[in-house]
Amino acid sequence: MIATAQQRGEDQIGAPVIDLGLPLVGGSHHRSSAGTAGLELSEADRSEKFKQMRAGELGSLHSWELVTAVDGPGVRLTAFLAGCPLQCLYCHNPDTWEMRRGEAVTADELLTRIKRYRKIFEVSGGGITISGGEPLMQPAFVARLLHGAKELGIHTAIDTSGYLGAACTDAMLDDIDLVLLDVKSGNEETYKRTTGRELQPTLDFGRRLAAKGKEIWVRFVLVPGLTDAVENVEAVAEYVATLPTVSRVEVLPFHNMGRDKWETLGMKYELTDTEPPTPDVVARVRDQFRAKGLTTF
Repeated sequence: MIATAQQRGEDQIGAPVIDLGLPLVGGSHHRSSAGTAGLELSEADRSEKFKQMRAGELGSLHSWELVTAVDGPGVRLTAFLAGCPLQCLYCHNPDTWEMRRGEAVTADELLTRIKRYRKIFEVSGGGITISGGEPLMQPAFVARLLHGAKELGIHTAIDTSGYLGAACTDAMLDDIDLVLLDVKSGNEETYKRTTGRELQPTLDFGRRLAAKGKEIWVRFVLVPGLTDAVENVEAVAEYVATLPTVSRVEVLPFHNMGRDKWETLGMKYELTDTEPPTPDVVARVRDQFRAKGLTTF
């Protein structure tokens, strides 16, 4: 029987808030990217880290960076949290799948960093985006970051697959201005093949967001031979068109720039021979979304 994350506690910096009983990713335990430069890392002992993580005071952070108009409008500080329930075949950051690959950082430390860029956010119309991995693996930590950012008057966004949408409380939604919702497939079988999980939770979360009036940017990764089938794209487009708060759809052409990370981690990359989609295919897919009245990039 595969041990749960909690049973493996001695190998982790702390217990994940959402325990899915996922197996360890095979291969090396080497962290291929740290990306926490400039942040003070927690030096609390293991038992104290458990306590702080459950309270949302401490989180497992993979990396952070400043980006422009990528993870939301304006200049944004994007915090990539460690831990993800999905194992997407095209993931370019598989080193974010396990929480133990991250670094222990307090919410206060990250909020202090965020506060430094408040003027830049104001001028550019930017803010913070909490990504991953999957941010809703650490809902208490995310809730604290979102609320702290809103108290600073900063625009907030989360980048999520929606699979753990049930972990996002109404109070958390009140502190979210924008959701970048990754709809990876419109077909249940394709979604399962792509992620190893079920599609329905994403659909449910999108509908809940729309009912709450939350702005949504939908993201769809276009992978030849995997997600590019006309009927699969049509299913995604039909679903998205039912969500009145979607303001844009981003069609993201597949690339295999993350392949080296898979190899470093001792993992098999199944899309080695997959080429990026041609411009004609990208145009066709964008036209499918536009045909539903959606603003597409």
